[in-house]
Amino acid sequence: MAGSPYQTSYRTHTCGELRLGDVGKRVRLVGWVRRKRTLGNLTFIDLWDRYGITQLLFNPQVNPEACRQVEDVDREDVLQVEGVVRERENKNPDLPTGEIEIVVEWVRVLAKAETPPFTLETHTDGGEELRARYRYLDFRRPPLQRNLLFRHQLLQTTRRLLTEYGFVEIETPFLIRSTPEGARDFVVPSRLEPGKFYALPQSPQILKQLLMIGGFDRYFQIVRCFRDEDLRADRQPEFTQIDCEMSFVSEEDVMELFETFVHRLFREMLDVELPAFARYSWEEAMKKFGTDKPDLRNPLVLHHFPLEWFQPTELCILQRARSVVGILLEGKAFMTRKQWTRLEEVVQREPVGLPGFLAVAHRAFHWFYWGPIERFYSEDQVERWFKAVGGRTEDALLLFAQSPDQSDEEFMEKVGRARQAIAEHLGLLKDGFHPVWIYPFPLFSWNADENRWESNHHPFTAPFAEDVPLLEGEAGRVRARAYDLVINGVEIAGGSIRIHDPQLQRKIFQLLGYSPEQSEERFGFFLRALRYGTPPHGGIAFGFDRLCALMLGVSTIREVIAFPKNKSGRDPMMDAPAPIPDSHLRELKLQIQTE
Repeated sequence: MAGSPYQTSYRTHTCGELRLGDVGKRVRLVGWVRRKRTLGNLTFIDLWDRYGITQLLFNPQVNPEACRQVEDVDREDVLQVEGVVRERENKNPDLPTGEIEIVVEWVRVLAKAETPPFTLETHTDGGEELRARYRYLDFRRPPLQRNLLFRHQLLQTTRRLLTEYGFVEIETPFLIRSTPEGARDFVVPSRLEPGKFYALPQSPQILKQLLMIGGFDRYFQIVRCFRDEDLRADRQPEFTQIDCEMSFVSEEDVMELFETFVHRLFREMLDVELPAFARYSWEEAMKKFGTDKPDLRNPLVLHHFPLEWFQPTELCILQRARSVVGILLEGKAFMTRKQWTRLEEVVQREPVGLPGFLAVAHRAFHWFYWGPIERFYSEDQVERWFKAVGGRTEDALLLFAQSPDQSDEEFMEKVGRARQAIAEHLGLLKDGFHPVWIYPFPLFSWNADENRWESNHHPFTAPFAEDVPLLEGEAGRVRARAYDLVINGVEIAGGSIRIHDPQLQRKIFQLLGYSPEQSEERFGFFLRALRYGTPPHGGIAFGFDRLCALMLGVSTIREVIAFPKNKSGRDPMMDAPAPIPDSHLRELKLQIQTE
């Protein structure tokens, strides 16, 4: 029998590779029963594997015993068949194999299957939690098969491209020392040294910097990382990064190289040509979009008004406002009251959670008002607001007021969410992928609860050289040589130029609240390494799961991870995390807690 690259002792071909050119060949296939139907004395079975589906024909005139053997065959049973390829009378143009079928001469049932708890089709009746419990069955559904095969191809393309750019793949350990990087560590108790713990790495940050000190000037790793933090649609306790580091580079060098890398990924994987990468500073992005992860498919921008334009006034919402931000809706002046009500409901619902908005609309011969604006402001005042944002006839202007009890950060975050929710509700998002660099960032943010500075990225990020004097007394003004890559509102990658001066690194640790003794205890090995001729270096890490999800257009990274945790951080299939035996706890010298 003629074979294929996939030939084994069980099969000569897969269920996805036979075509009209194979008519007349004797073949052997294996796979799962996807469908079974009977027409008169003929039985048809769709046999599938991950490569495709092939129709089998069981004819009692060819082999009555084979027909009897499949009488009790049901969906998801595993079959091995042998027969001859022939041209189908009723072709199926939706299948690559739809022009042929196998006239079965011999069949063997390799495994019987219980009825699956949900249908294993593209559109299934199984909920997410049920499918997670039976993940191994969910793998048989076309969407998850497609996603994981795409992930594999993206991994291989990534490795090939980075190797072309001179990067060397080096593995770093999973059992390391706990070092603070912004999230909680998962820890692993040591049996040989009771009371001491390894940590699973949140990222290989320090390790890749040590590789730069060691002379490997271009490193990469597709690496598993672990963070004990609250979960969202784009977060998991364990996730995958494309982790990269380079020596003797500026931030421009890093951004330029990885722009080219991302352009090639999208071209080779999706046949998509990305537009030019936009660029905004953190301050610009927050002011214009209300977020440092802006979705540039969204044409709406935020406009900031002088507060004195609205005061003094007896209109309560503006009388007490700390600031006023507007959004111009082009061509939306003639929305009905029902549409205005629905739009206001959009901004009132979570995750936006604003109390509502005021609005003015410039209709052909009069103004339309949403809210009691007309009672408190003249047409001249309204027209001033309108002209300030470039409004024209048939446009509408929404006004959001910051309440006295809202911080600037909370208000801008909510208005940023409102901007996105409004655009989605009104169908304003453009097609395609729209990348943007956010650069630079503030180096620190102030933690009011703990009364101390925190790193916005991590404590190894370099400040601008001209900002170093501000570390003495004006740390909030220091800019970080840090950059994030955002596509369609999703942070795909982030990185920075690192500190390579041990004295500056000690200074940063001090500002973050570490005493010299604490710095030495936690980072002594790293500070020591910095003294031995550290090159200027920087890097970037891509969230590989997020990148896969974005490119495939799925809403959660759980759809591109083989065995993800659920929204509570649990594995429903393995029922983990779970208790371990008391004997194991005693071996680890850990206290056994009882109810």
